[in-house]
Amino acid sequence: MFYRASLQASAVLASLSLLAGCGLLSDSGSKAEQKIVVGTTSELSTLDPAAAWDNSWEMMRNVFQTLVSFPTGSTSPEPDAAEWCKFTDTTSTAYRCKLRKGLKFSNGDKLDAEAVKYSMDRITALKVKGGPVGMLGSLDRVETKGDDIVIFHLTKPDATFPFVLATPAMSLVAPSDYSKHKVRSDGKVTGSGPYLLDSYKPGNRAELVKNPDYKGFANRKNDAVTIRYFKDSAPVVAALKKNEIDAIYRGLTAEEVVGLEDSKDENSNLQIVETVGADIRFLVFNPEDPAAGNVAVRRAVAQLVDRDALVAKVYQGTAEPLYSMVPKGIAGHTTSFFDAYGDPDKDKAKRILVKAGITEPVSMTFWFTTDRYGSSTAPEFDELKRQLEASGLFRITLKSKPWKEFQEGFTKGQYPVFGRGWFPDFPDPDNFIAPFVGKESVTGRPYMKREIIEQLLPQTRKESDRGAVSEQFERAQQILVDDVRLLPLWQGKLYVAAGEDIGGGERALDPQTVMQMWELYRKASW
Repeated sequence: MFYRASLQASAVLASLSLLAGCGLLSDSGSKAEQKIVVGTTSELSTLDPAAAWDNSWEMMRNVFQTLVSFPTGSTSPEPDAAEWCKFTDTTSTAYRCKLRKGLKFSNGDKLDAEAVKYSMDRITALKVKGGPVGMLGSLDRVETKGDDIVIFHLTKPDATFPFVLATPAMSLVAPSDYSKHKVRSDGKVTGSGPYLLDSYKPGNRAELVKNPDYKGFANRKNDAVTIRYFKDSAPVVAALKKNEIDAIYRGLTAEEVVGLEDSKDENSNLQIVETVGADIRFLVFNPEDPAAGNVAVRRAVAQLVDRDALVAKVYQGTAEPLYSMVPKGIAGHTTSFFDAYGDPDKDKAKRILVKAGITEPVSMTFWFTTDRYGSSTAPEFDELKRQLEASGLFRITLKSKPWKEFQEGFTKGQYPVFGRGWFPDFPDPDNFIAPFVGKESVTGRPYMKREIIEQLLPQTRKESDRGAVSEQFERAQQILVDDVRLLPLWQGKLYVAAGEDIGGGERALDPQTVMQMWELYRKASW
């Protein structure tokens, strides 16, 4: 399965929402239609949830419903299309949901238990490559009882299953409009979410209007949203400055973020709020490579990488150093790599290599993708090369390819060391450990750490109280530190900048860093 790093992140590699207002009030001062215009460089790959495990989630969160979701401020799933959901056994293998009354899709069809079952069965039936089917790995079957009860029977205990159901990939679709045999590709949506997709022009814009039949948790503070799609970040910023759009999410470079922060004094109506993001970047070492497969070489690299210098020089403070695969803000986060290696030290790195019988500079090739994570990826790898070679212990060659070719290369084990990114499917430490271990590791090569796979993860998945499993995840992170197959580098930050006439920016991003458009509104003007 693949990961949500297909979200087209900016060089800050974070979810960025910059909000500035343009007046849509009538001359008389009376309230006009609350319509918000947002801009993004994060174009959709599909409008069909069964095929989406990427930036398309942004649209889906706003036009579809899921049984449970993440209202602003929540860290665990809460009811959306469901009236309630809960595990009905002590082993976390049976998850039952009761639907709200009176739900219906935008085509008028009833949203009942059979429609929920159909939506889930359709994902596993289609098995779209790069789609979300892998997220349902613990699902055995879906049972219905009457019109409003759905029971998910799992093959093994999995307390993270509600988090999976809360992702936009598990959006509920109308059976009459979504075939089990092919992905829908007519550019239309039949959902039951807060908005209806009134029109969509790929690469241009999407028009969302309030769904009059919506029944869910979202408190819509506007009547309509226009999403404008841009190829590059510069035109988005220009549109913001010209008051042609009210908001920007995703697609700004670090330089643009810093520039907007510096311009606050010149534009007194601009407000910027910074919070910690959950997207991470890391290096992957190929165990089959002669050099990268040597644990001493990996530990020497870990001892040399200067994360502070990396985020300061390349990302200008729009990211922060990361010392474990579980980022700050997620339960179970540690600083295990810093605890093990401390500050960068070339003498310690040299001793690690010499002890392993390595006395000559180690030659390695580092790979990165040119079109996935933003324009700062190349400078980031230039800085890593500079740091390692400055020690005199390494000689680094840098190579890159566009994402499609890059992905094919690392899945075939062709790269000794390469850079990867990860956006969480859901805000739980499991999602920062489990995808990277096992036979189907998203790193492209099997990573069989038996203590994690056979003991720690099964233990945590039996516990529905996610705050009670920190000890197991701390142990898992320590195992990853000892092995250094994965070397965390940094995590992104979230930015919200708002004009005085736009509110809700601080609430617009959910724990999955997906934009909840309904939180944005235009303040009253008198």
